[in-house]
Amino acid sequence: MASNDSDPTSTDTGTIRRPIIGLPTYSERTRFGHWDVDAAVLSRTYIDMTVRAGGIPVLLPPTGTPRPELVERLDGLLLTGGADLDPDRYGADPHPATGALRLDRDESEFGLFALARAADMPVLAVCRGLQLVNVALGGTLHQHLPDVLGHREHNRAPGVFTVTTVTTTPGSLAAAIVGPEVKAHCHHHQAIDTLAPDLVASAHAPDGTIEAVETRDGPFLLGVQWHPEENATELRLMRALVDRATQYGKERNR
Repeated sequence: MASNDSDPTSTDTGTIRRPIIGLPTYSERTRFGHWDVDAAVLSRTYIDMTVRAGGIPVLLPPTGTPRPELVERLDGLLLTGGADLDPDRYGADPHPATGALRLDRDESEFGLFALARAADMPVLAVCRGLQLVNVALGGTLHQHLPDVLGHREHNRAPGVFTVTTVTTTPGSLAAAIVGPEVKAHCHHHQAIDTLAPDLVASAHAPDGTIEAVETRDGPFLLGVQWHPEENATELRLMRALVDRATQYGKERNR
């Protein structure tokens, strides 16, 4: 089979196993067809991005503390965007603008991340996911960026993404994947305040907001504050996760 740039799992010698990528979801009241019920939901853009990058997406509902055998069935983890984290997780009182907490997601995803890290599993974290990684590793958050920056450039209106030019740090993993700059689709009113000790900032917005983090060493862990799934032509980050997850699955199954 000829190699195909659009399919990172294709090789000149044949097709290798596609990695299974876990994607956490919301538990939300949802209307579809004739139904108005509680459902596990996630924006389709995450699913499509995973498939187009060569991975097999598996949706993970928030069902309490995850069991180790769940992570044993995954090759990679994509921590998806969503609601604000519970400020109690980083020792802060709630800000008036902090809301829409999803404590069930917090419990599930902090547990998923801990299990993934213990297993040396590759992790890509998006928006809320980046914030979760920072808090899980000992960092804190600005609960409302407009109070800090004096503007709303990162979240101008509900449901509207702002395109921000993000600059990566030379020599970083982020720079190696997306280059020196990226037109980033942003929608966040919170961001990193104190950076976790095991992380380094590897991209910034023009106002200094941390837009990407990665580990100093160890298995693949990259978090971005922007939303790569909202850019139909941007697959570099997801392909990087799929590549690492493919290798992870191969080594684990030897």
